[in-house]
Amino acid sequence: MLSELSGLVRTNLAVTNQLLTTIRKDQWAELTGIVATIDRAVDQAREIESVPTSLWEDVAGSGALVQKQLELYRENVRDHVGQIGRADARTHRGYLQTNAEAIAFDVHALLSSLNAWTGYHALRASRARAAGRDDAAEAHYAEVIARDTRAEFDSALAETTSLVDALTRELRITAELRGPDAWPLLGMRKDVKAVREASARLLEVIEPLADTLHPPTPPIEAPGVVCAPGSLDPEPYLRILRWLFEDGEALRVLGFPDQLDTLDPISAIVGGAMGKLAAAMDKDTAKTLVAVTDRRIITARTDAFLEQAEIRQDIPLDQVRYVRATTAQDRSSRSAIDLITRDENIRWLFHADIDNTHVDALAAVLGESMTIPDAERDELRRRRHASIEAGGKSESAGTGSTEPTGSEATT
Repeated sequence: MLSELSGLVRTNLAVTNQLLTTIRKDQWAELTGIVATIDRAVDQAREIESVPTSLWEDVAGSGALVQKQLELYRENVRDHVGQIGRADARTHRGYLQTNAEAIAFDVHALLSSLNAWTGYHALRASRARAAGRDDAAEAHYAEVIARDTRAEFDSALAETTSLVDALTRELRITAELRGPDAWPLLGMRKDVKAVREASARLLEVIEPLADTLHPPTPPIEAPGVVCAPGSLDPEPYLRILRWLFEDGEALRVLGFPDQLDTLDPISAIVGGAMGKLAAAMDKDTAKTLVAVTDRRIITARTDAFLEQAEIRQDIPLDQVRYVRATTAQDRSSRSAIDLITRDENIRWLFHADIDNTHVDALAAVLGESMTIPDAERDELRRRRHASIEAGGKSESAGTGSTEPTGSEATT
């Protein structure tokens, strides 16, 4: 465990040492003091293959302090991930710009404190093991320490990996977002440029560590079926999707249908005006991104995706109920796909320039997932029977109320 962690710490420290020594000097001094003390004790114990009393006394009082450091920096990194992962792009950008150095510090401090924590408990277990030669209880206690340390180490390293993964993913996505020249206002361009530069600096610090903890997802290649106008380049979308995919997730088809307006009449007027304004600034704004993987369907507005990596829908494939490739009932006769999921009905209209065979291929890939779970089918049957029974009772009640009484009949 110590060899594994020490290698990770060296990987990160080689890049971050100069940066870390310029910020949070007091915290850094406290942490490095604890880490150095425990590292030195571990090295000496390895050299003499023992943990004598005088060596143990040098670190015996460090347990609570090491635990405190570990919890402090674990919580700090959790906070960073939560802040950066917010949907509000302005908050996201501002946080990165003002906290870049603190993020780098906390990531390294988390790993360093975990290293020190593991070393402390290794010494503690060795000490108990030595005492166990003459005391069975001490020998058993050494086994308990080793067992608990291994379990807590695995848990802490897994959480550290998850936190660093999440942090690095957000930074990588930010670095891939559309360049500042594409933003309409000068102030916005400066803002975007600053956050991209901050993300790039942080990636230089954190990426080597992140890649060691968890090998990165390989680049995504364009699938065999891409339903897009000939002028649209899918590469910027693929670079962002790379960091949104889960391990082993495969892209099967990519589509760029026109945005379908499903708003109410008043909202449609406002939305249409906004759409025309946006289209004047970006030819791709009136499009929807549809990425179908072997696990889910991701949809997004292309402008929001390229500028903020914002996803509109994330639909698991097991929620697909029905798919149909059809033709729009208007003068354009454009290809369309109707998708019915467990919760909603979706229609995508495709530009006339897109090959119909590609649209059919997209529908075919979606169609492979069509299914109705037995529970939903049984529920539909139950509702049908309940409706029939309710209708029969209503008819019976209605008939009884209109029958003439005896005196009325004779009259």
